[in-house]
Amino acid sequence: MSTPHSERTPQQIADLVRERMFANDRAARGLGMEVTETTPGKATVTMTVRENMLNGHDICHGGLIATLADTAFAYACNSYNELTVASGFSVDLMAPGREGDVLTARAFEVSKAGRTGVYDCDITNQRNERIAVFRGRSYTIKGKPVFTA
Repeated sequence: MSTPHSERTPQQIADLVRERMFANDRAARGLGMEVTETTPGKATVTMTVRENMLNGHDICHGGLIATLADTAFAYACNSYNELTVASGFSVDLMAPGREGDVLTARAFEVSKAGRTGVYDCDITNQRNERIAVFRGRSYTIKGKPVFTA
């Protein structure tokens, strides 16, 4: 028997959001991403840089690094089971990702007020070297859950 939504803890809600979103997240799955942790307002996502992710300079395409960060941002801001979308983001690339690197994006809530939020994300490689920083702005759709009980 399932637990009614009102009786779930914030962590249980975040876990269910992660499961439901990932089951339908074709982009993240197609890029080999793994959502390794979701807590209320936070998420961690990893991705191994594959040969087909390299640009003409043999480094990870910056758009794919942004996609990794955007994915962590999405799981963090939806973790409350309120359908939330990006209203914009910026990303600063600081070092290249190379083939075989395991990139980790850690997103966390900076501010959440009303329907808007701000989330920051650090992207590092397996040596804990900073690859990029990301800031996302979110907008919550009133009355729309990510999942229903």
